Amino acid sequence: MYRSHVLVCGGTGCTSSGSEQIINVLEQEIASQGLEKEVKVIKTGCFGLCALGPIMIVYPEGSFYSMVKTDDIPEIVSEHLLKGRIVSRLLYSETVTEDGVKSLNETNFYKKQLRVALRNCGVINPEDIDEYIAYDGYEALGKCLTEYAPEEVISIIKDSGLRGRGGGGFPTGIKWSLARANDADQKYVCCNADEGDPGAFMDRSVLEGDPHVLIEAMAIAGYAIGASQGYVYVRAEYPIAVKRLQIAIDQAREYGLLGNNIFGSDFSFDMELRLGAGAFVCGEETALMTSIEGHRGEPRPRPPFPAQKGLWGKPTILNNVETYSNIPQIILKGADWFASMGTEKSKGTKVFALGGKINNTGLVEVPMGTTLREVVDEIGGGIPNGKRFKAAQTGGPSGGCIPESHFDIPIDYDNLISIGSMMGSGGLIVMDEDTCMVDIAKFFLEFTVDESCGKCVPCRVGTKRMLEILTKITHGTASLDDLDKLEELCYHIKSNSLCGLGQTAPNPVLSTLHFFKDEYMAHVVDKKCPSGVCKSLLSFEIIDDKCKGCTLCARVCPVNAISGEVKKTHVIDKSKCIKCGACMEKCRFDAIVKK
Repeated sequence: MYRSHVLVCGGTGCTSSGSEQIINVLEQEIASQGLEKEVKVIKTGCFGLCALGPIMIVYPEGSFYSMVKTDDIPEIVSEHLLKGRIVSRLLYSETVTEDGVKSLNETNFYKKQLRVALRNCGVINPEDIDEYIAYDGYEALGKCLTEYAPEEVISIIKDSGLRGRGGGGFPTGIKWSLARANDADQKYVCCNADEGDPGAFMDRSVLEGDPHVLIEAMAIAGYAIGASQGYVYVRAEYPIAVKRLQIAIDQAREYGLLGNNIFGSDFSFDMELRLGAGAFVCGEETALMTSIEGHRGEPRPRPPFPAQKGLWGKPTILNNVETYSNIPQIILKGADWFASMGTEKSKGTKVFALGGKINNTGLVEVPMGTTLREVVDEIGGGIPNGKRFKAAQTGGPSGGCIPESHFDIPIDYDNLISIGSMMGSGGLIVMDEDTCMVDIAKFFLEFTVDESCGKCVPCRVGTKRMLEILTKITHGTASLDDLDKLEELCYHIKSNSLCGLGQTAPNPVLSTLHFFKDEYMAHVVDKKCPSGVCKSLLSFEIIDDKCKGCTLCARVCPVNAISGEVKKTHVIDKSKCIKCGACMEKCRFDAIVKK
């Protein structure tokens, strides 16, 4: 029996910040103090506050240490773990009060969150099946196999109102019932763990922090539709997730929770991993299944839908990691419990990866219907450096930009679609007043052009033509006719592309055209970038009455574009200037401005 448990984040974010080294030094220090039988170190998944990594929590006190360095470990061990004195200087500032240390759940980042999909992340050792079982793990699977008929399981999922968290928001129970209704000698359960949106890391965090929840949920899905085989399509760039998921699969087999006659029933189910090469188009269900089959990942026309004819021509269901991670809790706590959260048409919670111009970068889970303002200002801690919120991008390259005028919009599937965006898998990129919305649209379109499989002409050719026009706009060579062509192309590509990649590729362009038309007009008509981002439209100038003639700007200019005598006003030769901004960055007197 241990008197202290030290939980150290072992997710990708903290691992990249050195948490593995911290664990090694921590175990060495604990051993040197003779505390091996009193203190246990546990490597967990993501706690959520990625900006503060590496993160360490010591229980039973609940002391939350952030940005821990290896040099801090001897002090934590000798003071806290040996002498019982909390090292206040290393605590997360929001947990420190005049009366002592407050619970992490009382901080702004956590108090409005409601963790369902992420309930075990940062709580258990993801590589130990016994810890998952201790938190009601595999109880839902046992309940299904011993108490419910497959049709009853599907009915529970339908009644819960759970919709697919991968982007489309299709009702999960209906998808399962369609696959159940199709007779076949073999059916399949698939999981999309490819997660290709820039800035999205929700599914990765669940796989790294709670891999057994996916195994349990897929087995439940297999029982519900009559499938005996599952496949998890996970990107190869997620090495920690792949490793932990394989460990979990092996442990589940060893415990008889995968394989033949699970829980002594006549139900058999097993699953395997399939590594994806990072193709964004393989997030589309038919392209993903084509890739699992060993072919080039390209979408197929629908119908027939996968529930009728999917993997190897057999009835197949496909959901993403977050969707599956809700299933065991719905079975254990009931459909009404899940349906009590969220909004009328969007039940439950949603996980978001907060990134961009935000103080609290990280992973959050909130009830559907939470406003964008609450997520950004309260949970996310607002915009750094006192900057003004300008927009938030949801849904990645398939989504749209939400402007400040919709800052109080309740986040759910239908509300986001109504303003030209979409939920997507859950990436939420925050932008401040210094962001150029034309440049943002161009960034996402560059990504889409690179990731298009090229199978259909509207996507293969149309997105390139759109990118060409956006490039002209950012270079100051476009006309008003080009703006009209750009919008026309958007609607043509949306209505004629084969799959969701092409159908949603114009969304970032259309939403920025709708909400930020003035910025497009400034680029086209005035040949200026209001945010000072598009290099071709920039110019740097030295303000006469501020320049002290210190010569520092001239010395750092890589192309010798700045001239002037000591203690006299300097001048920038705009024909030589490459607009790198080095002069402005180094000027101590704010004498250089960009226009």
